[in-house]
Amino acid sequence: MLTIKNLKKTYNQKTIFKNLNLTVPNGGILTVVGPSGIGKTTFLNILAGLTSADAGKIILDGKQLELDPRRKSTDVGVIFQDFNLFLQYTVTENVTLAPKVVKKERPSQYQKQSDQLLAELDLSDKKDSYPFQLSGGQKQRVSIARALAMNPGILAYDEPTSGLDKKATERVTEVIQKLQQRGVTQIVVTHDLPFAKSLTGEVLDFGKDVER
Repeated sequence: MLTIKNLKKTYNQKTIFKNLNLTVPNGGILTVVGPSGIGKTTFLNILAGLTSADAGKIILDGKQLELDPRRKSTDVGVIFQDFNLFLQYTVTENVTLAPKVVKKERPSQYQKQSDQLLAELDLSDKKDSYPFQLSGGQKQRVSIARALAMNPGILAYDEPTSGLDKKATERVTEVIQKLQQRGVTQIVVTHDLPFAKSLTGEVLDFGKDVER
């Protein structure tokens, strides 16, 4: 379970948000919506340990996470808007890199997990392909597989349907719903209101529900 208590962030003496409190149960989906520049991505970056916060607590499955960019844990997996795949690596190499380098897993372990994740995301036939050979939707699913390979406590998406056509968006929706059935806790930041409405879970409107 994810619990956030009294989270606050300021930038250049401007309060982005304060007294932010929320709870996301295990296997739940929190969809964060609101206009550009309102603080959605900042919130996501704080959750992922990429940006500092000024006050508050983030507790994941009973463990309090640090509120600064020096956090070294892999508790939160992030799928970025621009995918951030390594262009010089194949799909399999992208998925297995972090388990190999960061977690020091054995080749038999990370290769098996990669094969399972790619099969689950219908990417087995792309495992030897490079990012430039993939569609936008396929790149998004590779990014999801790469994040899941680190077995995070929570999966966070920054505009996962940005630039995708209707078919690819529907495919990403199916993946998120499948992960929810598996019990994966997910936070989705999006401008895409039809996409947001297609997800089952709570909705946090950063423009209306967040104190400043």
